[in-house]
Amino acid sequence: MSSRSFRRRIAAATLLVIGGMPTGALAHPHIFVDAKFEAVAGADGSLGELRDTWRFDEVFSSSVLLDFDKNGNSKLEPAELTAVAKTVRKSLAQYDYYTKITINGKAIKLAEPDVMHATYEDGSLILSFTQKPAERTPLKGLMVFGVYDPSLYTALDFGSDADLKTSGDGFNRCTRKVVRPDSKQILAENQAMLTTLFFNDPMGSDYSQIVATRLEVRC
Repeated sequence: MSSRSFRRRIAAATLLVIGGMPTGALAHPHIFVDAKFEAVAGADGSLGELRDTWRFDEVFSSSVLLDFDKNGNSKLEPAELTAVAKTVRKSLAQYDYYTKITINGKAIKLAEPDVMHATYEDGSLILSFTQKPAERTPLKGLMVFGVYDPSLYTALDFGSDADLKTSGDGFNRCTRKVVRPDSKQILAENQAMLTTLFFNDPMGSDYSQIVATRLEVRC
């Protein structure tokens, strides 16, 4: 599967999700991911890097196996896994790899991951990658870390608060909390605003950010 077809698959499915449906049915993911996130402090007290690990559901993982198993042995060999990782890395660049950071309300630009690693274990595709801030970013003020799909097509789930963590001495003086918004309550309170038009941008909407689980760190 090429990066173009990967993007086309996401776009087409997203249109099926958001096109012509009542608001209550719009936020309906088709890919499910068990996610882990770690923000790492650098030795100089700034934000060093972000580490993501995603385990995809078996249905999506099996479709990847069908697309990339070129030798037909029902396994993904190292070269095939490299092809998967390269395709996803290229495809998700336009979505900033589902990773958003703000410090005191200001968005922090992240460099693209140098490489994305892929494995296939127990019927699930697992991707891991690291991103670094494009510029030196001191650990100061309120930092909000969010990992979510703005198109609402992929659901990234953090099973426990421990799946969103910080590490490194620079974070020792900081407080942290995991925030899990109540999506049903948000929908009920904003029903008039959340129309089909609100969701018509395939690149995503503010709604996905509002309902996403996030890690808040104050230093």
